[in-house]
Amino acid sequence: MDLLTITTAILLGWMVLIITLERLFPYTPGLKLFREGWWLDLVWYTLIQSYVLKIVIFDYLIAPAKSALGWSEAGYLSHWPIWALVLLFLFTHDLYIYWFHRWQHNNKVLWRTHEAHHSVKTVDWLAGSRSHALEILINQTIEFAPIVLLLDNETAAVVVPIKALLDAVWGMWIHANIDVNMGKLQYFINGPQMHQWHHANHREVFYANYATKFAFFDWIFGTGFLPGLKPLKHAFFKPKAFGLPYEYPRDYFLQHWFSFRRFDVRKVENHPWLKPYIEWQLTLQRWLGFSVNAETEGEASTSKPIVVAAPPSSSPPPASLAPLSSPPAAP
Repeated sequence: MDLLTITTAILLGWMVLIITLERLFPYTPGLKLFREGWWLDLVWYTLIQSYVLKIVIFDYLIAPAKSALGWSEAGYLSHWPIWALVLLFLFTHDLYIYWFHRWQHNNKVLWRTHEAHHSVKTVDWLAGSRSHALEILINQTIEFAPIVLLLDNETAAVVVPIKALLDAVWGMWIHANIDVNMGKLQYFINGPQMHQWHHANHREVFYANYATKFAFFDWIFGTGFLPGLKPLKHAFFKPKAFGLPYEYPRDYFLQHWFSFRRFDVRKVENHPWLKPYIEWQLTLQRWLGFSVNAETEGEASTSKPIVVAAPPSSSPPPASLAPLSSPPAAP
């Protein structure tokens, strides 16, 4: 059995396990499996976008770069054991992701490449797949280029699928709709509890919990937040609201257009030329059993989460979570 078959089987098995745990121990009770946006995340982001960008990144960016540098069989780190290489690239990539992710939340231009990810109103195992094409192009090129460039082809062919598998597995885990408390383990590794706070529709935690796998980056650099471990000045219940504080398109292409040019979402979606296309998609999703309205799903909400002793909305975030610059602006 080849490595690709093994990693695919593990990924599918993990997906089934996560979905089962979401049904048994839900963070948001009553959340439908085919929740609002599920079709968008599965078909457009997970299947179509991932397939196209994989070809662009590996065949048209990384491979030509390796050939141009004359490193086709250089293999500078190929003598390292596979486990050490995987750990090296996991650590260095997560450190990069921490800082780039933090920059995205603190830069108005880069926020446009990240807001799609935060537009999910109900966070579950599939929500992590919703990421702007430009964001994926940047992050995965920087992620996989060092692996391909620094290893010979044979070694890279082993490390790349293992690294990709771990990324996918961990992405499902931290976005899972599972009510789990990992306790002090979250000083070291990330989990659903910390990442649910990152997706919470609340200013106090907008600048917190940037790390993907290694939570200690957040605690080291002062951006970690989790009640019971390192509370803010105000006591919070669990977040009850996710998504963006402004209206965002529901269509894949409109979401990408919106990142380059702001527009009135309702006006555009109701344009005579676009409305039939939008309605056709919604009708198809309803016919297939997909929800098209997050407002009716379980206890999910688009209002602010319940807070205890919350500061006025005009109050700035705590100093430890203060933005590096001005926060991203709504349209």
